Amino acid sequence: MNRRAFLATSAALPLLQAQPEDGFVSLFDGKSLRGWTIQEGPETAFYVRDGAIVVHEGSGFPTWLRSERQYENFDFRGEFFIKGWMDSGIYFHVPEHGRPMWCGMQLHLFQQIDEKPMPQSMGAIMPVVAPLKVNVKNKGEWNSFRILMEWPRLRIWTNDELIQDLDVESVPELRHRYRRGYLGFESLSYPIRFRNLRIRELPAKEQWTTLYGEEPDLDKWFVSEGKPNFQPIGEVLRGDGTGHIATKEKYRDFELHMYVRHSQHHNGGVLFRTSGEGLKGRHYEIQLHDVEGAHYPTGSLYYFKRAVYPRIEAGKWWPLQMVVQGPNLLVRINGENVLEYDQLDYTGDGSIELQAHQLGKWEEFKDIRVKRI
Repeated sequence: MNRRAFLATSAALPLLQAQPEDGFVSLFDGKSLRGWTIQEGPETAFYVRDGAIVVHEGSGFPTWLRSERQYENFDFRGEFFIKGWMDSGIYFHVPEHGRPMWCGMQLHLFQQIDEKPMPQSMGAIMPVVAPLKVNVKNKGEWNSFRILMEWPRLRIWTNDELIQDLDVESVPELRHRYRRGYLGFESLSYPIRFRNLRIRELPAKEQWTTLYGEEPDLDKWFVSEGKPNFQPIGEVLRGDGTGHIATKEKYRDFELHMYVRHSQHHNGGVLFRTSGEGLKGRHYEIQLHDVEGAHYPTGSLYYFKRAVYPRIEAGKWWPLQMVVQGPNLLVRINGENVLEYDQLDYTGDGSIELQAHQLGKWEEFKDIRVKRI
């Protein structure tokens, strides 16, 4: 694994660290949690005291504090306070739904000074990549951090010392994580503190096409088979009935991202490289069926290969990612690779289709995006 590619030279480091902070925007006013929201926990899980954001000792996991905006490439700086046993993390590239540490990334914050850095050490990209060095002041002191994300290069400093320098795409466990998302702080019920938070956005590199987003319309779709009932309701596309809708555009090699929510034991699918005729024509189907014992449960390539059953719950949004390139297919659900397949016979282009399989077994989609590769 070439995870130490792009290592910065010692000559370049002083110049990089000394650059001025022009263009930075403050993310914390020192008085309130304005610009941040508490996720998956009580409203008391994070609070402000003495000019710092504090994790409440009763907040629990998986509670976390989320930024107001999402970011792709950025320079994020701040400080954290360690005294005694403390365990936490800084999230970045976390999507709207899904497990933060597995869909996005986490910089691990920990008090222990390991002589031999490990993937769970202070400064790790938890729990995948060990830091170059463990650099933390743990006796009631403030530590500085800097996260510089310029995909695919990720560099991180603590206390002005470089601890991570990665080509993210060279790390198999990281290369398909979300490249844009929220910043955040993890709660493990230790009273770690954060202050002096500021960010400078860097130019975006990704180019996505929205197939269904905030505008409630289906201009990019047509009914390809049957009589499905797909209702655009705000940012949510709700499917019921029986049949398919297909994209007017055709795609050969692409990445597809969306969020999915469904009734219990629903049955549906996402078709790709189709002839635009639903199941009647040429197609491949990714099954959406939340029954672990089914012959093809959620994430499976129907007829060809069964998926590892993913971590999903009926009635809750979860992220679906598909990467289709030549004969290769990768399906990721909630931050896990649930299916890999390398024998797609048809490698030409085709429509992407959504399936409604049974009246009353509804499913919903939102933020459907595609990127040609």
